[in-house]
Amino acid sequence: MGAGAAGVSEQRLPVRRRFEVFEMHMVIYALVEASTEDEALSTGKTVFDRLVGADPHASAVFDYHVTFDEEDTSVAGKARWGELPTAAPVDSDDGQDLLERGWGATKEEFERNLDRVREALDELSDEEIMRDEDLARHAFHQVGAYDGPTIFLYNEYANGIRHREQLDRVLEESEDLWIVPADVHF
Repeated sequence: MGAGAAGVSEQRLPVRRRFEVFEMHMVIYALVEASTEDEALSTGKTVFDRLVGADPHASAVFDYHVTFDEEDTSVAGKARWGELPTAAPVDSDDGQDLLERGWGATKEEFERNLDRVREALDELSDEEIMRDEDLARHAFHQVGAYDGPTIFLYNEYANGIRHREQLDRVLEESEDLWIVPADVHF
């Protein structure tokens, strides 16, 4: 069922792409300001609702989400990834583990796609890139993505966190910051 079956608090989970993306599912994380775990989960669900288009003013980036408090699914959330905290203060051990996983996965996906872009520029003609040979244009798109399958961290407004300075700003601007994981399908 992937990493985390023993629980985040019992062991540190490695940051590896294969644990983050599995058969069109991935774990994403919302960084939200809250004073309690319940408030963090509620705000996190609002973020995830926006990302799946449940908010009438938001377009869908993912198909659906399952948070780690949900027990009634056999294909997502705990059933797929094992136990993860429902929500954790960012400054806790569990929170730091989740933050490392989310940022590590975002950085790894960016670097993987950037390598694909560099390779395409070195090896393909303009016409081949225009035809999307070897999915070159797709890699260009993924490098520039603001949300979706290459972005694993989101702020409380459902904006993807794309670079380290942006993440640092979110971390510095809040005294009561929580991280909420969710399994999403794309």
